[in-house]
Amino acid sequence: MARHRVEEGNRQVDMAINYEDLLELSEREGLPAEEVLAQAKAAGITSLAVYDTTFKKLNASGKATALAGSEILANFHSGSLSDPFWRQLVAEGKILGNEVYIVGHDKRTWQELKEDVPRRLGSDRVTLLQVGSEEVMAVKAHYESFIKMDLGMPTDEMEAVNKAGFYVLARPTNFNKCSEEDVAAVFKRLEAIKISEVVFSGSQVLGANKSLQATIDEMKKRDLTLGLIEGVTQLQFYKQDGMNEVAKGIGYDKVARLYSIPKDEQPKLKIATAVERWANTDEERNIRIDLLRIYDKPSPNMSLMETNMQYFKDTRDILTAHGFTIGPAATYASFYPDKFLRALVMVGIAAAAVLYLSLVIPSLNMAVKKQWMLFALFALAAAVPVLMGNGSKIRVLAALASANLFPAIAIIFQLDRIRYLRDKMTMGFGRMLATGLVALFVTGAMSYVGAAYLSGSLADTEYLLEFQIFRGIKLTFVLPLVLVAIAFLQRYDVFDGRMDDTEGVLNQLKKILDMPVKIKTLFLMFLVLIAGVVFVARSGHTSGMPVSTAELKFRAFLEQAFYARPRTKELLIGHPAFMLAVMAFWRKWPTMVFFGLVLIATIGQGSMVETFAHMRTPVYMSFMRGIGGIVLGAGIGAVAMMLVQLWQTVISRAKERKAA
Repeated sequence: MARHRVEEGNRQVDMAINYEDLLELSEREGLPAEEVLAQAKAAGITSLAVYDTTFKKLNASGKATALAGSEILANFHSGSLSDPFWRQLVAEGKILGNEVYIVGHDKRTWQELKEDVPRRLGSDRVTLLQVGSEEVMAVKAHYESFIKMDLGMPTDEMEAVNKAGFYVLARPTNFNKCSEEDVAAVFKRLEAIKISEVVFSGSQVLGANKSLQATIDEMKKRDLTLGLIEGVTQLQFYKQDGMNEVAKGIGYDKVARLYSIPKDEQPKLKIATAVERWANTDEERNIRIDLLRIYDKPSPNMSLMETNMQYFKDTRDILTAHGFTIGPAATYASFYPDKFLRALVMVGIAAAAVLYLSLVIPSLNMAVKKQWMLFALFALAAAVPVLMGNGSKIRVLAALASANLFPAIAIIFQLDRIRYLRDKMTMGFGRMLATGLVALFVTGAMSYVGAAYLSGSLADTEYLLEFQIFRGIKLTFVLPLVLVAIAFLQRYDVFDGRMDDTEGVLNQLKKILDMPVKIKTLFLMFLVLIAGVVFVARSGHTSGMPVSTAELKFRAFLEQAFYARPRTKELLIGHPAFMLAVMAFWRKWPTMVFFGLVLIATIGQGSMVETFAHMRTPVYMSFMRGIGGIVLGAGIGAVAMMLVQLWQTVISRAKERKAA
């Protein structure tokens, strides 16, 4: 509940776009920049990203000109250099072919260039010359590289952005061998500007690697929010040197996650699809800075201007419909639960570990004193590091244990429960269906206990922002199956279908290994192996397994139909298999079939718990995702049971007619 309150306080999204993109849009549409900016603001854009200027941009804007010395010399020798002052400089040998010469045409821009260029290249590479009544800057630099070089944040652009009613999303770059003075100069340039967030450009944050403290101090002094760019795998962040140090230094409560649809992907998306992407991104991945891009081609029956303004407006509308407000990015309040409460969670997980062991080790099950001793040992090992203020590794182990133990315990509870009901083998279909539904929801509730322990083990601001992540996701799709299989083989004989005798795990495993295998069995095992590989490969953040178009459409339908899209491995695989497993038991299907269905049912329970391992996703959304999955999965399972019942009835009557 504490985590939920923190997440509910973080519901404001900054809709941003590059300032240059809007200027480009105005040029392409032949409209005044002021008109495009006003319409963008009305459509919901709150911040404009401003980057360091370059001479490529300054040459185009006419605010300054960078000329290659070789070009000046060529013009001199061809007779096209008419200015007498420039001709005099050439004649005196002051113009060199391997230098760059800068002429300013705007007073403020020129003053900023006189500050920025020496900082970027070093004062020893910059010389001021007098050409008539004007100053000219001579720079020892390679021309082609120089005109692309980042020079510093342009004050005139930032002021224009603020004047148009937007915040500035500042995107400064780092210096080569950045000094504290360089850092101070950048933030001095930002002094009078209304800044929403600072998102550093390039592979380093400002100040990396020796002046990071200066960056931290400047950001803290101005109470600025740091934006970090989500990684291309949609996991953690695009790596920038120094980002972890700055984030920790200013406080994780001043960090927001940024996402931008990849430049090569957006043209392939229809506006409606892109808009839906933003809603899902902000809701499920805790993105609070949406850096939009303009569409380069107009939609049917719309101008390019109308296309982009519709895109901005629809994005704003869907976000507000999802309960977000629009403005500078919200951040998480500092959330680090009390260590005594966290230790209590550790003790609970230790109890779950002992409970599972007692369920699969008969000798331990009968020795209550040994259970208490083992519990005390596990509890101390788990709780003491947390109470001492450390325990980061034990918390991860506790989360891993929660994700694997509780789904297994929930399934084993049902296995033990039905063993006690073995004398009531005859049951009508209606009662069997009701029993399956009740059992599924009870099992789901027990799995949710594990989800609560998993969340309680990890929940803090660093995990919510993904500075720390749960790294056992792949394992949680396999280990619960192993844990349940061990318990099942102790309780049932999978070979002859007798449900009153057991040969134990080791004996049954030995019998499995000694079994002669037919070609068709090998083929079936191969198919199961492929299914297992697909199952694991498609899980987690870094799946390389492609998703079919049909499945994407089905996912889109579920996203529209439910508060949070249920996971397909729950509603289409695990929960229907659970219902069929109930039918398999009561109808005395071969135990091997029952065993297979129980393992598949475990997938659904494990998935319900594993959902909570995605700590960036709000806990309420994870909760509702599981509820939707279990409700719809139970319905699909009930339909599957009805179809099987109908099939068995048809086959039975056909046999009766044939016998008659």
